[in-house]
Amino acid sequence: MKALFVAWRAGDDGPGAWGPVGRLEHDGSLFRFCYTKGARAIPGFRPFAQMTNLGQVYESEELFPLFANRLLSRSRPEYEMFLRWGGFKPDEPPDPIAVLSVTEGIRQTDAIEVFPCPQPDTSGCYINKFFLHGIRWVPPEALASIAALRPEARLLMEPEPSNPVDPNAVAVIHADSDRRIGYVPRYLAKDVRKILEQCGNSFTQLFVERLNSDAPVQQRVLCRMNSCWPEGFEPCSGESFQPIPNGVMGDCKQSA
Repeated sequence: MKALFVAWRAGDDGPGAWGPVGRLEHDGSLFRFCYTKGARAIPGFRPFAQMTNLGQVYESEELFPLFANRLLSRSRPEYEMFLRWGGFKPDEPPDPIAVLSVTEGIRQTDAIEVFPCPQPDTSGCYINKFFLHGIRWVPPEALASIAALRPEARLLMEPEPSNPVDPNAVAVIHADSDRRIGYVPRYLAKDVRKILEQCGNSFTQLFVERLNSDAPVQQRVLCRMNSCWPEGFEPCSGESFQPIPNGVMGDCKQSA
């Protein structure tokens, strides 16, 4: 079962104004979407078009338009470049869930993001890839540090509990210049802070996977994070991640 969470951002972007509102699954034959309890908790959220019942499980043989529209068409001349930005091979096109899990399905015209819940690898370690967030807000000197990055360059992570927008924020620091160059994606920040607290810097590493100088800013720096998987660590386990329809996490098959 391949699955992604769907997050929504309220217009004020303040504390509590962002969080998971749905879950998208694909079992190899059917796509399923159901709302999570976060959809009832975020002020101002309204159900998506054509999926207006919070208690229903939606099924389709094709990827729902809400998410299909977040994938670049294969007919576009920049399609192969788009795949390379995410670390995919153009001659081995990935399934849409895999692409969305890296690109986050971000569009400038709305407030939706999609993301996977991290899973331990075969060795029981935490390995995740994500694009560096917040680049558009960094000062010019930080942009120069970003431009000088190379694959496998080591980056540092630093929690920012006093951040006025998100107290769970984790800043990403250029190791050589000691400059803040962006942030860990908000959907990972809370869990990454737990990992930093329990694993420590010796067992938590962040590297540059790819530098895409010709990509839009939200796909400029692809990072790779490696760490231990703390005992008892359960990412994406909060109340807002739980599906509204009857059933269990990872199973949107039953309707309310």
